[in-house]
Amino acid sequence: METLSTSLAFGGVQGVYRHTSAATGTNMTFSVYVPAHAKGEKLPVLWYLSGLNCTHANVTEKGEYRHACAEFGLILVAPDTSPRGEGVPDDPGGAYDFGLGAGFYVDATEPPFAANYRMWSYVTEELPALIAAEFPTDMDRQSIFGHSMGGHGALTIGLTLPDRFRAVSAFAPIVAPGQVPWGHKAFSGYLGDNRAAWRKHDAVALIEDGARRKDLLVDQGDADTFLGEQLKPNLLAEACSDAGIDLTLRMQPGYDHSYFFISTFMEDHIRWHAERLEIAPERAVENVEL
Repeated sequence: METLSTSLAFGGVQGVYRHTSAATGTNMTFSVYVPAHAKGEKLPVLWYLSGLNCTHANVTEKGEYRHACAEFGLILVAPDTSPRGEGVPDDPGGAYDFGLGAGFYVDATEPPFAANYRMWSYVTEELPALIAAEFPTDMDRQSIFGHSMGGHGALTIGLTLPDRFRAVSAFAPIVAPGQVPWGHKAFSGYLGDNRAAWRKHDAVALIEDGARRKDLLVDQGDADTFLGEQLKPNLLAEACSDAGIDLTLRMQPGYDHSYFFISTFMEDHIRWHAERLEIAPERAVENVEL
């Protein structure tokens, strides 16, 4: 693992790192925020998955999460959204919603993408092993959230691996990619015509097929231009209602799809995760004073 940069923030360290990934066959860059902590202390981990056309840098620079993570003693990990580098296949027309920056958190099975686009394995297996080895983590206490395509990833990973992630939340997620244009394009390109494989990467379909969580938190701006065609949170609400999952869906008046929206409600989500990770506020205050 190569350290690209480190900066002090709210008493902790914001770092950006790079390593060679066996899963993707490329170099992968990611960011990790480690709050101040006592020597030998292990900290819970919050995973943030980014959206279409993003890298680790979007949330790292605009997410405004460090104050809350420092308060609660939470490590935040932000991976990239796809493999990158020379020879990695991209959308033939250079579109933003497929190929580079748009891995959709699946393991592709279709050529030419199958060799590199293995983001499910990268995010759920390879990167967690690296984080556990290199940072002061308590891997028995993890949770996950994300935005848009990353919200899709957080929901599907959290629904598939409920024993690993204590909490799942999302900002403006693609809740039913099998029913919207973004998902049709991505799944056709990465997974082909196997609709059964599509359902394993579709939050609404996973719930319909029996996946369960106690609760979920979703924030969605009602001025989001992608709301009606691509996001469709009503489908998640219906699926959760039918399945008995306690979904808190907050429609936020006037907010769009941007990081102005995400940063506004970031602290709410971190506090929600901290409660489910059983982090005591008084412990966090002590941590910041170290």
